[in-house]
Amino acid sequence: MAGRINDDDVKAVRDAVPIDAVVSEYLQLRPAGGGNLKGLCPFHDEKSPSFHVSPSKGLYHCFGCQAGGDTLDFVMKVDHLSFSEAVERLASQAGVTLRYEEGGYAPGRQQGERIRLVQAHKAAAAFYTEQLDSPEAETGRRFLAERGFDQEAAAHFGVGYSPAGWDHLTRFLRGKGFSDKELILAGLAQESRNGRPIDRFRGRLMWPVRDITGEVVGFGARKLREDDNGPKYLNTPETAIYRKSQVLYGIDLAKREIAKTGRAVVVEGYTDVMACHLAGVTGAIATCGTAFGGEHIKILRRLLMDNSRSEVVFTFDGDAAGQKAALRAFEDDQKFAARTSIAITPGGMDPCELRLAEGDEAVAALVEGRSPLFEFAIRSVTGQHNLDTAEGRAAALEEAAPIVARIKDGSIQHQYAVRLAGLLGILDTEFVVRRVGQLARWERERRSGGPGGQGGPQQRRPAGPPVPQVRPGPAPGGPRLDLRSPQRLAERELLKLALQFPALVSPLFDAYGADEFTAEPYAEVRRAVEKAGGVERADGEYLTRVRDAAPDDTVRSMITELSVEPLRTPREPDEAYAGEFLVKVRLEAVNRRIAELSSTLARMANSGDDAQTAVAEQLWTLERYGRSLRDRGAAALWS
Repeated sequence: MAGRINDDDVKAVRDAVPIDAVVSEYLQLRPAGGGNLKGLCPFHDEKSPSFHVSPSKGLYHCFGCQAGGDTLDFVMKVDHLSFSEAVERLASQAGVTLRYEEGGYAPGRQQGERIRLVQAHKAAAAFYTEQLDSPEAETGRRFLAERGFDQEAAAHFGVGYSPAGWDHLTRFLRGKGFSDKELILAGLAQESRNGRPIDRFRGRLMWPVRDITGEVVGFGARKLREDDNGPKYLNTPETAIYRKSQVLYGIDLAKREIAKTGRAVVVEGYTDVMACHLAGVTGAIATCGTAFGGEHIKILRRLLMDNSRSEVVFTFDGDAAGQKAALRAFEDDQKFAARTSIAITPGGMDPCELRLAEGDEAVAALVEGRSPLFEFAIRSVTGQHNLDTAEGRAAALEEAAPIVARIKDGSIQHQYAVRLAGLLGILDTEFVVRRVGQLARWERERRSGGPGGQGGPQQRRPAGPPVPQVRPGPAPGGPRLDLRSPQRLAERELLKLALQFPALVSPLFDAYGADEFTAEPYAEVRRAVEKAGGVERADGEYLTRVRDAAPDDTVRSMITELSVEPLRTPREPDEAYAGEFLVKVRLEAVNRRIAELSSTLARMANSGDDAQTAVAEQLWTLERYGRSLRDRGAAALWS
């Protein structure tokens, strides 16, 4: 069992790796004001960015799904790591040597499984790269040269060679301290018939597949020999670190260009990615042995910030298979806010073949000459019908109109409807526009569960009775607290000031009781600040102490949220701004207490209680204090 990592080393890791640098490996971040950054949340689908990062505090929080925490929390959640695995990963990046309470400095066997698998792949990639220079790899070097890739290009992409023997890599990695079990779990080895592990990849050209952070998580292997009975391309099997539906080849090299230019180019293979990058199209990426799908879209959306000015360009061969693949891509078009385009390679050539035949300029021109994917889809569908006959034009309209109806932008939808009428040779343009509009309305109603949801003429519905709509009941534990209601805005703002700018509310805030905060979550945050020593003791570890003092994850999440959420002022907050909310919260608490005492005094008057005088004096004191707060503002808090 792995020993506990030394607390000082954990702190050193947190301090050494800025949270914005870590998060930027997974998504594009833009300024959000107040020194914060924002982007599309990696933990849930969203169209506009609600994921905020505070570099100065080392925290993140999503105001959409409520995920939040520090750098380690982020790495644990985004990569599905344990706490120690997250520390180990960041420590290796920062060059921090970890000490374990039970066993001194970290031996390899103590590290988490995922970290070990990543390290095994890193070692394997280095081994394969070195083997590409061996005499046996001549066929691999010739394969690359024939496709226009020299030694420098191979090194840039980390291309290597796996020897043809049974266990060359297995023996090499054993010598590095990896167990047979780890090699099998990593997909680098497999059990032979006699139960002994042998290399999974043998006698093949090897492409390392890296995740968005640049870690090698798998391989793509191309057959080179005629006596190899395996598939043309053999990929790493599904493992704890490799999911082919969640990786894009070249994303580690392309991500900065994609974020910078707002354009991603999707090609079909490893050599196509290499050809595009060498031709200057450095935003090119490819899937790894699977169709482009929903998980790939999520990766690109986070880099593109999913705005209408960004673009995804699909490149496909001009043959029937390429057109079919393009139409599959079109099915996912509406999952992007970005524009989607298509670039069809001439003569059935892929980008690699095009570069070899016509040079780098032809590859760049291919991408620049792209056309909207909607237009390609419409032309592909209408081209399957005989437009010289009325029957053929009618059939083409019924097949193409639903495609135009799916265009989200109303003005563009109208333009394509008019273009469709011209393409079909239908003189009654308004008829086509109305038909497209009708289908678009039915689709909207279907999605919203309105009248059209019962099915228009073109809709297919499952047989059987309609599914009853289940209305959610009240949340467990009573009604939901609206923590952003106008009545609680002052409390929320004061807590944000206490967490983000403690010096502005010190020492007054420490005199505020938890009962001055009307929402229980806010009261718990106030108690956590008190347990952490109060705002007067705020230092570099202040927020960490407050989060550690939280009684549960719900309160800890609330603390993170308030630590990251921008203040309600566009200017840099000052003592006057802080004083405004100190007064508001205190005055609301005074008013509530005045109301309670007034009610108590009224009941005493009817009962003849002898304690009336004391209550009346307390009421008079509070009323005078309330007037002072209204008249003098924050100055009254010091008297």
